[in-house]
Amino acid sequence: MNPKKDLLGIEKLTGKEINQYFNLANKFVKVLERPIPIVPSLRGKTILTLFFEPSTRTQISFSVAAKRLSADVINFSQSTSSVSKGETLLDTAKNIEAMKVDGVIVRHSAPGAAKYLAEQLDAFIINAGDGSHEHPTQALLDLMTMRQNFDNFKDLKVLIIGDIAHSRVARSNIFGLKTLDAQVAICAPPTMIPLGINKLGVDVFYNLDDIIGDFDVVMALRIQIERQGAGLFPSVREYRTLYGLTKERVHMMKPKSIIMHPGPANRGVEIDPEVADSDKSVILDQVKNGVAIRMAVLFIHAGGRIE
Repeated sequence: MNPKKDLLGIEKLTGKEINQYFNLANKFVKVLERPIPIVPSLRGKTILTLFFEPSTRTQISFSVAAKRLSADVINFSQSTSSVSKGETLLDTAKNIEAMKVDGVIVRHSAPGAAKYLAEQLDAFIINAGDGSHEHPTQALLDLMTMRQNFDNFKDLKVLIIGDIAHSRVARSNIFGLKTLDAQVAICAPPTMIPLGINKLGVDVFYNLDDIIGDFDVVMALRIQIERQGAGLFPSVREYRTLYGLTKERVHMMKPKSIIMHPGPANRGVEIDPEVADSDKSVILDQVKNGVAIRMAVLFIHAGGRIE
């Protein structure tokens, strides 16, 4: 496997490589603002979105990005595929190879699934989320949004709130932020913080009200209500009381701080509606940057070069 062929995670990227994605994505932001937001960069290329988990935002974002680059897009649905009949990931991979697909965007519940496909296929592989491991393009678009709002990462203080233990978004953001020399902290109930997280160089807090005023960026993660049966916290109501981004907590934040959320948000749980729609929120910027950063990722890994 050529490590430059694929994007499997943020952990092993250098700061220079991260900035290359940013620089190209900024050019594509301008393309997206044109009356006809299409360039012929990947004409003749075929991109497959291979999603074994439900997704709306990420799959649509990748599809739009590929089409804006003039690539042909095939969307895979597990429910209507042979996977539902027992076909293995390896079988699927070999069939993809036979179809001469140029690139595969894969989301899977198993950590390492993207790496496995990358080892099997000549097509480039982009990890769109593998279990609780990584979600690199989400982190790249989050980091790009931060850079649009602040001069540099070196003095930036970022707080991530929520279910860190099960969040691939949190892991990828932590890797990227630490590579770029930002200061990172997490805040959550003890049941949502994984053992050994301090080895990643993050500070750990449990009381949000004591610290929220110290940070430039506050990111709320989606509370996976489906995990509530595991008893990670007493109730959704109590979680909101202790960790939700309410308008009262927003008043405690720095004047020029921003609020982020990778989506989809549980309004009224981890973030209140008036906060999600406030002037501090850059959630819609994250969505817009998502298309641009994924255009950059597809362009680079399909064989393009940054000028």
